[in-house]
Amino acid sequence: MKSLMLRCLFLISLSLLLLFWFGHVITRDGPPPAVLRATGTRGYTRISPGRTDQFLDMHCNHCALVSSSGQMIRAGLGEEIDRIECVIRMNNAPTKGYEKDVGSRTSIRVVSHTSVPMLLKNERYYFRHSRNTTYVFWGPERNMRQDGKGRIFNTLLKIANKYPKVRIYTVSREKIQYCDSVFQNETGKNRMKTGAFLSTGFFAMILAVDMCDTISVYGMIDDNYCNRANHSVVPYHYYEQNRINECRMYKIHEHTQRGGHRFITEKAIYAKWATQHKIEFNHPSWSL
Repeated sequence: MKSLMLRCLFLISLSLLLLFWFGHVITRDGPPPAVLRATGTRGYTRISPGRTDQFLDMHCNHCALVSSSGQMIRAGLGEEIDRIECVIRMNNAPTKGYEKDVGSRTSIRVVSHTSVPMLLKNERYYFRHSRNTTYVFWGPERNMRQDGKGRIFNTLLKIANKYPKVRIYTVSREKIQYCDSVFQNETGKNRMKTGAFLSTGFFAMILAVDMCDTISVYGMIDDNYCNRANHSVVPYHYYEQNRINECRMYKIHEHTQRGGHRFITEKAIYAKWATQHKIEFNHPSWSL
């Protein structure tokens, strides 16, 4: 009898020890990917009438991340891009009139707070004609706060009320802070102290890594492209052909002391990520 009691006590102690250990591992490392996908991609919160607590719940086996770069001019990649399961575009980059080069489908559009007025200028196209597109907006807390004082958030809330079927999400403050920490971890530089702003491309790449198993990037140059003697001179945007060229824009932003995007530095970060995730770069291709 005493031997049986001791055996039971041993089994109970062992069970408690295992329970504590597994609980520690789950708390430390977070839930497995399957659980995260089941509850939505946290960090992206839906704006819809009466509630703002729905998380973005999307997963794609294969994503096309289409750059707004002038590299897409005469690329002839439209059909290839349209065959990919999910297509991610940025800001107000149009497809109409450019279908042969950039494709016609848009699954997700990642948009900067500064580009919201550009979408509103063509409101019917973006929020009625393209109502099957999911929109993800990012911006600083002063513009995205939800206490009635966030100017851009208030605008997006009006759009959500006007077009209730459109899926409109914002990048949460915590996710913005996470992206800042990623930039600092990768570069050793504090984004705020160096006067840099993360680009829409950075947020789009973070989102793609969050929700896509494989990512095909189109029209994005690498961090050394502009230093090559034979690099092509193209517009910064494929839809603004009389504006400043891409490499000049990148260099201006890279070296400005306040308020610039670090486009070249970001490209070096993507090259590193491509060794850790299934990311390929097309037109131009990258040597990794």
